[in-house]
Amino acid sequence: MPKTICVVGAFDTKESEYEYVINIFVESKFSVLTVNTGVMESSGKFKIDVDSKELAAAGGGDIEALRRNRDRGEAMKVMSKGASVIVRNLYEQGRIDGIFGMGGTGGTSLVTSAMRTLPLGIPKICVSTVASGDTSAYVGTKDIVLIPSIVDVSGLNKISRMIISKAAGAICGMMKRECRGAEKEKPIIVASMFGNTTPCVEHAKVILEKQGYEVLVFHCTGTGGRTMESLVEAGFAVGVLDITTTEWADELVGGVFTAGPTRLDAAAKSGVPAIVVPGCLDMVNFNAPETVPVKFKGRRFYQHNPNVTLMRTNVEESRRLGEILAEKLNMSKGPVTVLIPLRGISMIDLEGKAFHWPEANKALFSVLKNNLKKDIRVIEMDCDINAPEFSDSCADTLLEMMSAVSGGK
Repeated sequence: MPKTICVVGAFDTKESEYEYVINIFVESKFSVLTVNTGVMESSGKFKIDVDSKELAAAGGGDIEALRRNRDRGEAMKVMSKGASVIVRNLYEQGRIDGIFGMGGTGGTSLVTSAMRTLPLGIPKICVSTVASGDTSAYVGTKDIVLIPSIVDVSGLNKISRMIISKAAGAICGMMKRECRGAEKEKPIIVASMFGNTTPCVEHAKVILEKQGYEVLVFHCTGTGGRTMESLVEAGFAVGVLDITTTEWADELVGGVFTAGPTRLDAAAKSGVPAIVVPGCLDMVNFNAPETVPVKFKGRRFYQHNPNVTLMRTNVEESRRLGEILAEKLNMSKGPVTVLIPLRGISMIDLEGKAFHWPEANKALFSVLKNNLKKDIRVIEMDCDINAPEFSDSCADTLLEMMSAVSGGK
């Protein structure tokens, strides 16, 4: 059976562009399933499988009301929700193998909201006017490919035909290509890392890989933490080595590397065994020095590189971070162990280094321990976070917990 590409878009305003790309897919021997996100009537140049009425209903609205009201914001909200529901259902029913869309800012937002409901590995391409700059709002943590439209997605011309045909060719190639896996897939452990915790994570990674695991490392820049959380939530991981929880410092204080308020939720809610360390909670990240908000004037800073400025978390912020970590870990349905390196939570938190502040760390550690549920194990070690013995303990404890969960298998 030919594979099916789900074509999602506004067939009322961009019907010619979609007719063009659908013909390419058909010529390339793919089946096409069309989903209309346009509120107004289309002229019927091609078959529509899921019409706007059905989409609006799935989004909790009524297509006739949307047409009468002519409120673009409300229409986008309803149709976006409907597209997400419909596309996810089509995938779960085994009816689509990939997804393609086009649009400006609104169209891209709507199409990619549906794409983000699909799992990793499903081909996802959107030809977009906003495929440059910060596209995190559209891509999220999924493998969505945004292709710059160059000209507006507004009719067919020499440039748009070239871009659309190449984008169509790209998803056709993705659909044909199967991923060649290893002869035997290894169970996955996810790990969080920063430059200041690299020795710890790399050392633990070697230990875990020798025991037959595949370790995926995520850089804690906001996107990294969100992606790691999404993979745990999706069931990819059997263990979590959360050495570097620094993104919570940025979320609390207002740095640039925040992963949002759900950081640390996935492992807790899914019951995946987890090691959690207050790694790099001594720092908040900003860009170049001139980008640091004026309100932080007089604070302790460290220039990591010309484009990254670190600010030391103070005692009160550290106390609050201890409360947040405890609150998150207390939700855990599975085994979790907190490991605390008493002599430093980053490379620059060691005695004699720029961010060494014993009072701040004491506040962090004591509040964290005092607020944790009694059944959550805490291991304190008289060493810094990158000491080999600390890394050994992280890896060994995680192996122990995973073995207990799997019954020693």
